[in-house]
Amino acid sequence: MFATQALRGYLISLALATTGSKLGNTTLIGRDVTLLNQDFFGGIPYVEPPCGALRLQRPVLKTSLDTTEFNASNFGLSCLQNVLPLSETSEDCLTINVFRPSGITSNASLPVMFWTFGGGFFEGSSSSSQFNASAIVAQSVARGTPIIYVNFNYRLGPLGFPQGQEAADRKVLNLGLSDQIAALTWVQENIGAFGGDKDKVTIFGESAGAIMTAIQLLNPEISKFARAAIFESGSAASALTYGPLHRQVDWDNFVSGVPGCQNLSSTNNTFECLKSVNTTAIFNGVVTAQNDLTEQFPWSPAIDGIGGFMPELPSLLFSKGIFAKIPFIAGTNLDEGTVFTQPSYNYTTELIESIIIANYSPPAVESVSESQLENATKEILELYPAIPALGSPFNTGNDTFGLSPGFKRYQIGDLLWHSQRRFWIQTASNAGVKTFGYLFTQPQPEDPPFLGVPHISEVDYVYGNVANATESDTVLSTAMIDYWVSFATSLDPNDGKGAARPTWEQYTPQNQVLIQLNGDNTTLIPDDYRKEQIGFINSMPLTFHH
Repeated sequence: MFATQALRGYLISLALATTGSKLGNTTLIGRDVTLLNQDFFGGIPYVEPPCGALRLQRPVLKTSLDTTEFNASNFGLSCLQNVLPLSETSEDCLTINVFRPSGITSNASLPVMFWTFGGGFFEGSSSSSQFNASAIVAQSVARGTPIIYVNFNYRLGPLGFPQGQEAADRKVLNLGLSDQIAALTWVQENIGAFGGDKDKVTIFGESAGAIMTAIQLLNPEISKFARAAIFESGSAASALTYGPLHRQVDWDNFVSGVPGCQNLSSTNNTFECLKSVNTTAIFNGVVTAQNDLTEQFPWSPAIDGIGGFMPELPSLLFSKGIFAKIPFIAGTNLDEGTVFTQPSYNYTTELIESIIIANYSPPAVESVSESQLENATKEILELYPAIPALGSPFNTGNDTFGLSPGFKRYQIGDLLWHSQRRFWIQTASNAGVKTFGYLFTQPQPEDPPFLGVPHISEVDYVYGNVANATESDTVLSTAMIDYWVSFATSLDPNDGKGAARPTWEQYTPQNQVLIQLNGDNTTLIPDDYRKEQIGFINSMPLTFHH
């Protein structure tokens, strides 16, 4: 997933010449990807380096460069994360990248697709080969609706999503979300120099990237930065939403691993020390924190109060009509939960019950009691009985793949992904927002069969880089790129251009339909799968922190 060097090599091997673009008084020297008729500009800083005194602070925007010439021919380094060697990362990682068709002028005013990658808020990079946008840009040109593609790095782990009392007191929760806004601000200031139209930006992302983008839509002001959005497997509360104190222990574990600051762990007086140490010390803390996790994804966006990105649970904001009313596509994959379900566990009724209660305890609001959560959990277990044929991966009968039969019963996919997608799209469409929904069901024979059609599997189709693609895969990938580009350029996935494909009907209160994305059967389906089960979850959003 993080094959940074692979994409660098790909671009360099095709680059037969350099290309330039002016950013203020600076000439950017990018890559002319001649065989694809595209230009690439990468590694452009969009904020001041978040190091030293600026570590654990809101980003300081940098819309111009203090040099006459800047080498933008490759990606910048990835942000600090425990899954990459320190030598392949940097704290000075907040850079932005632009893919565009060759030969366009600065007044071309092309629509912009702005991507936020996923990775559980602790890993990932804009330079991953998975996010090589060359196929998207090429197909946009071929279909007569050229676009410019932008992606960026944001801070990860404790540097991007600090937790605990001190971060809350200093008002520096959710720094990764601040980075996302800074990158969008850079686009507003500079995309015109590349031939883009700042008023035609579609923000899209997957998993953590979709969650971040969905949180941004909790603030109506996001419409100043984007006119549309696409959410692939992620809604605003998909990451087990809590206030900042819930994950205090993870912050303390991080500090305890930073040489020179260990003794300050648990003191709520750590920031000044953390700003004084070097990157190697910070990296040691990141590794320590990941080795001592108290949950799977502790570095998640936190409820940050009045004036914050997520002042309260999203469902409370929805009930007040507080969200951006911009058009969007939202969808999920058939078996969202399988990659988050540990295959080695023996999923008894008691274990599943204990996991659900642990995930949503303590309650997020005072109006919900522990007993209400316990009763709701028991109801969940009745609605999802121990019958393998009803479980996920779906449509696999009684096959349990040599795992505990309860593996298929534990429906974290519905709790975190499917229910929230449905809640979000119904809320928005009821408010008159133009929305479109999908369910991705394309078989994934390259994956272990117990995963089914898992989380993240649609990304390669959106980027046109499916490994060992069958004819069915190719047909679907072409259609998905057409749908996505059509929506980004016309605010409708059905512009009649590109490959022939089924009409994707708008999701409305009177027409609650999804398009099933499947290379052998792309068709409209009613949004009523597991109606009773998901309906129950959505009837008590506060209990499930939605």
